[in-house]
Parts: sequence; C-alpha cells; structure tokens
Amino acid sequence: MAEMMEGGGGHDKKGKKKGKKGAPRVDMTPMVDLGFLLITFFMLTTTMSKPQAMELNMPDKTNEPVKDQLVKASQTLTVILGKNDKLYYHMGTIKDVEEGQYPVEQSDFSSQGIRKVILQKKAELGVDDKGIPKLIVVIKAMDEAKYRAMVDILDEMHITEAKRYAIVQIIPEDVAFIEKHFPGSTI
Repeated sequence: MAEMMEGGGGHDKKGKKKGKKGAPRVDMTPMVDLGFLLITFFMLTTTMSKPQAMELNMPDKTNEPVKDQLVKASQTLTVILGKNDKLYYHMGTIKDVEEGQYPVEQSDFSSQGIRKVILQKKAELGVDDKGIPKLIVVIKAMDEAKYRAMVDILDEMHITEAKRYAIVQIIPEDVAFIEKHFPGSTI
C-alpha cells in the first residue's frame, strides 16, 4: 500500500506560497509476503538430485563351498591395484606366470591402458553358449591402493561390459609376486 507523506510547503523567492509536495512511501510488507510465497513454492516443487550409486550384486553368505563354479585359469585376468594409480595384470595364476605361460604387465586407467587389455582379452576368449563373455576378471587391491582406484576399475568393468568379475582380498603371495616382477612398486 502506498501513501503520500504530507510535507511543509514554504514560500518561493517572490513570496508566493508553494504547493505542498508529498513524498511517496511504499509499504514493502506485501512484497515480503510474495517473496516468502515464491521461496516456499520453489522449495516444494523442485526435485532434489538423487545420489548416483553403482549397483553391486554380492553373493549370498553361505559356508558351503561352491563346487560347480570352477573357472579355467586361461579365462581369468587378475588385476592388482597398487599405489600411485598403478595397476598390474596377468592372465592365469601366479604359478602360470612363474612357469612362463603368461607375462605380468603394468598399466594405468587410460583408454589405452587396462580398458584396451580387457577388450582384447574379451575378443580373444569369445562368449559362452549363453552369450556371456568367457573372460573373468579378478580384482585385488593392495593396502596402498586408493579408494578412487577401486572406483575406476569398477567403472572400467562397466565401460567394457565385463559381466563376470570378482573383488578378492589380496594375499601376501600376490604382494611378493608384484615386488619380484616390479621392484620398488610396493614400497
């Protein structure tokens, strides 16, 4: 609501009486009410962003050993996450590598790194009768590996559409194996 303030008139130089000028005064109360209504409206009608999470299916906790899920070592790619975003990989078991059947190599998370390796191995091994790639990726993380490295390797599994992978706890033999092939990598 606006109202006019009455002010004093006075006289000009010639002695004539001046007309009274009113100074406008604007009442801001309705504007404040409108502001709060708009804030309330936008708070109630906006959608909050939902946190994005990767779906991870974990196996049932049973104490029974699984007998029918043995896999061939020639279809298994082991990826070991190290410190400073380094990763090491090999096909087969440690014994196979020691016997010279497969090399152990170092890589990174670039598009020409582990992604290229996984895609090549998937193409080499092909798919089973159900259309699922035969490649199985075993992921192990050293104590020095960062959480971000685990997220990055899981992203690579999603990007390369590697359907069969497992996150396994690293054992001291794996750490010694990497130290043997890449001295100074675990220090």
